[in-house]
Amino acid sequence: MAQVELRRPENITGDFYVDTTCIDCDLCRQIAPRTFSSEGEQSIVYRQPSTPEEEMAALKALITCPTASIGALGNHPAKRAVAAYPEQIDGEVYFCGFASESSFGASSYLIARPRGNVLVDSPRFARALARRIAELGGVRWMFLTHRDDVADHEKWSSHFEAERIMHRDDCGRSTAGIERMLTGRDEIEIDSELLAIPTPGHTRGHTALLYRNRYLFSGDHLWWSDAYNSLNASFRVCWYSWAEQVRSVERLLDYSFEWVLPGHGRRAHASDARMREYTEECIARMKQQSQGAVR
Repeated sequence: MAQVELRRPENITGDFYVDTTCIDCDLCRQIAPRTFSSEGEQSIVYRQPSTPEEEMAALKALITCPTASIGALGNHPAKRAVAAYPEQIDGEVYFCGFASESSFGASSYLIARPRGNVLVDSPRFARALARRIAELGGVRWMFLTHRDDVADHEKWSSHFEAERIMHRDDCGRSTAGIERMLTGRDEIEIDSELLAIPTPGHTRGHTALLYRNRYLFSGDHLWWSDAYNSLNASFRVCWYSWAEQVRSVERLLDYSFEWVLPGHGRRAHASDARMREYTEECIARMKQQSQGAVR
């Protein structure tokens, strides 16, 4: 829980607030945009919830916050918000909430399907979330897109006896026990619905996961930008090779998808044709940034 003595002065008066431990992961602003906004390099409450729906969204943001930087004075039971996760996004795809500080608040997802559920990247381990995932069929595989967003993967893998999948080039001391290490730069079929697409750039072993040619779990490779009203990638947070990342985004033009579900950044949903246009726009901007970096 947040500390009231650390409450940011920029918060509007009322029960909900953000304290100074906020790491600006943006999740609260995604989950409850009518309550939270950005001020400087942290979030604030700019408007107190005024309906049951807004209060529920604010409580889900509180539960998800990776640093427990959101507080609520008074009587605001969070039990329903805890039970809301995993929260359905579309079809068999769910958002897990319960973000982890060790992954800098990265989003994680659950694919709940008859042939075996997949946990994409790792939320922080919470018994309540584990019980809900068990009700949905548990976890057969954990797909880890890259080294930054592994969080509590060992606890989740142990709890569900799940096989973890990750590219060898991103495995290190904390992921040495990964059961299935992917290699090379060719696409790898996990099964007929799941395709691993190596996308080096943000990190050397970064790998996206494509589900049923509709849902692209993009890790930190690609996300939606409100500023550009398009897909985007970041030169500033590219840890391995920007040139490789440009090529990796270009590679996505070979695939069909209607959803981009990132670890960091906002989700995108559009037709396959529109997604292709957004990807092409992103590539053009990335190449402009490459030219600027050379200069």
